[in-house]
Amino acid sequence: MAKILFKYIWVACFLCQACTSPQPRAGTQNQVSGNVITVEGQAPISNGMPLLAKKQALQDAILQASMQSSVNVSSHTTVNKNNVPLDTLSMSTSSAVSNTKIIKEWTADNVYHVIVAVELSSKNACAPQYRKRIIATAFPLVKQEQVIGYETQDLPGGIPRELNNYLIESGDFIGNNATNVNLYPRADLAPEAQDQSSYRLSKVMQLAASNGVQFVLSGVIRDLEVESSEYMRGAGPLAYARSLARDVIARRGIGIDVYIHDGFTGALLFQQRYVDDVIGDVWIPATYTVGSERFNSTSTGEKITHIIDRASIDIRQALGCYPFATRIIEIKDDKVIIDAGAQERINVGDQMMVYKSSGNDLNLDGGFSFIGKDKQPVGVLTIRSIAPRYSIGSLETPARDLGVKIGDWVKSR
Repeated sequence: MAKILFKYIWVACFLCQACTSPQPRAGTQNQVSGNVITVEGQAPISNGMPLLAKKQALQDAILQASMQSSVNVSSHTTVNKNNVPLDTLSMSTSSAVSNTKIIKEWTADNVYHVIVAVELSSKNACAPQYRKRIIATAFPLVKQEQVIGYETQDLPGGIPRELNNYLIESGDFIGNNATNVNLYPRADLAPEAQDQSSYRLSKVMQLAASNGVQFVLSGVIRDLEVESSEYMRGAGPLAYARSLARDVIARRGIGIDVYIHDGFTGALLFQQRYVDDVIGDVWIPATYTVGSERFNSTSTGEKITHIIDRASIDIRQALGCYPFATRIIEIKDDKVIIDAGAQERINVGDQMMVYKSSGNDLNLDGGFSFIGKDKQPVGVLTIRSIAPRYSIGSLETPARDLGVKIGDWVKSR
């Protein structure tokens, strides 16, 4: 009980420091040199698991460095059935943590200490260490009648397919296509979840689990309306000519919403609306497919391709700092096999946090919307060998003793 009380006091102190001018912790020499901050992190060693304590101490050090760069910090402390306090941290900062290096580490009085050099980047961008898996779903039209019968019908599947290709070509993602799947039967309500049920896992998390991906790409085509001839005001030959010219020279609005959901929690991580307009020949012939040269040669197709390019850049920037996550696919004695390998750039010696489901269902809206199960960090997986599609690692404590099972998640931090 004393350990738990100490832990809550420790976290409360950090949160108080985040609201005021941060001061170095007593006995800790924090130094700032350019964009590199040297700080000390600490964490108690529980149940004889120093690797878990090291990860938590590293998180503590990153928190201390980020606090000195004016950040918003949220911290959540949980206690498992063995009365082991476990932290999860989320931070929003004007500077991204681009690199960390442990200078010194030691244990004293059952506490793990690390001194870390943390490099901050003012560009708020990260260089992803791992390639993350993403699956693309359909972009339904809010108003189907805005794409007439003799125009291409490839937009709902072609836009996400081409956006997914851009992400794959960047080298930061491994992409799957499920453009036959529509997450939004009512596209006008997107990205609101429309499959609310008190007993069914959210559609996003089902899709992520069944396809072994970390992110789900979705969206809607909110606007492709062509200016109506009903608004060609006036009378006489000039107004009549303008009305006839609409079939050749017209104005068309373009509005596309893009969303990224986290398959780990079902949370909406990215939401952006892209708008533009076209004047001239706004039609896209029926035989043209998104991404083709003929598609890009049309005025509307060129603008849509430009939006796809912008969206791919925005998604890479938004998810670059986001932790890599994958699932446990097999447990054999002391070996834990995860669904990621050389193609995701996993390396021997890499260490990842293991999260198990607590068994407690999470419900929103008074129990009408089922999200999933609560997940808590329980240990650190060290990678021992890799293959192209999977990796094998080991835990400090056997998986069965920690309650870890197939389908649980591992994350890079």
